[in-house]
Amino acid sequence: MTLVTKHGLPQTVIFCRRCVMSNQRPSTSPEFRKKSSDIGTAAFGDDGICDACRYAEYKASRIDWSAREKELLELCARHRRKDGSYDVIVPGSGGKDSIFVAHLLKYKYGMNPLTVTWAPHIYTDIGWKNFQNWLKSGFDSVLVTPNPKAHSIMTRLAFLNLVNPFQPFILGQKIAAPRVALQYNVPLIMYGENQAECHNVMGENFSPLMDIKHFTRESTSDRELYFGGVHIDDMAQHGVPLHEMNPYLPLLREDVVKAGIEVHYMSYYVPWSPQYNYYYAKEHAAFEPNPDGRSEGTYSKYASLDDRIDGQHYFTMFVKFGQGRAMNDACRDIRDGHITREEGVVLCNKYDGEFPKKYFGDFLGYVGLDEDKYWEVVDSARSPHLWGKDGNAWVLKHQTR
Repeated sequence: MTLVTKHGLPQTVIFCRRCVMSNQRPSTSPEFRKKSSDIGTAAFGDDGICDACRYAEYKASRIDWSAREKELLELCARHRRKDGSYDVIVPGSGGKDSIFVAHLLKYKYGMNPLTVTWAPHIYTDIGWKNFQNWLKSGFDSVLVTPNPKAHSIMTRLAFLNLVNPFQPFILGQKIAAPRVALQYNVPLIMYGENQAECHNVMGENFSPLMDIKHFTRESTSDRELYFGGVHIDDMAQHGVPLHEMNPYLPLLREDVVKAGIEVHYMSYYVPWSPQYNYYYAKEHAAFEPNPDGRSEGTYSKYASLDDRIDGQHYFTMFVKFGQGRAMNDACRDIRDGHITREEGVVLCNKYDGEFPKKYFGDFLGYVGLDEDKYWEVVDSARSPHLWGKDGNAWVLKHQTR
């Protein structure tokens, strides 16, 4: 029997033969173009191996990292300033990855970074502490905090219409740094990892640059912009007038090109390892892991700690795509050689889909919903090809295997 799928997902579920990712894993696309929850999915070869694993093999055997570092040295030399002004912007929250990038650029390569942080929906105590420790290790900072009223409305819309409460954060994550780069006249921006290393098409890893489509539009006449699935012209009806939308609007491409802004990924220039970054950040910036031990929904303790809505991001991902936070972590650890695929399967089946209860009340209050409405939205997002009922309980049809 043919089952209708939701979110534009492939009907046949395939798990990568090397890691634990399935072909239901969403790929990256500009958030401000999303009219619905439909999304492209991770790239797989005919041999059942995902492009992320294929690139991990390529990275381990065919990249000359000395040559890549030479490219980084040349890039820094082109942008380094001698008048004391900022010469590179490092976006981040004060997590392990942004600490690694900023510290490396300043203390190894002699750059003068300005860090730019798009504030979380609701800071966690450990997130705020790590953010402060990052700055105390020697960095100036711009903390961009969007209008909390508008941000909560946009989060509510993104949850109700896309079942993606993290969308407003993702928007700022891509747009805030280029906007600050324009304001401060700092054309070089250095992010951490290219997301294509974890999903997307393998070929996206062969450029050090982020595609400009993720943070720009051609002109002000381009009105095909959607936020939480709502057209920009209709946002005022929901309580977010146009003059409050500025932090979320993509920049004009002409302005970005004229200013010579380049958005690079550090993972192109150095071998990228989240586990290594954790130990580096711990040593150089007093970074602390989750005080509760492992994070809800996974076995790891050092990633995505700063926002009380992080858990909802991964849980709704699990509901929509059948894979969540543990899968994210296990895929990376398998590719980096820290665990075997067999261990990854066990960890995913044990922790993926664990409900993030610690901050659940905070989330409901933030988006202004009661628990009944929450579960109505969540359960309506379950695709029939992924989920079935056993009595009153929802059961995932395709466990990680």
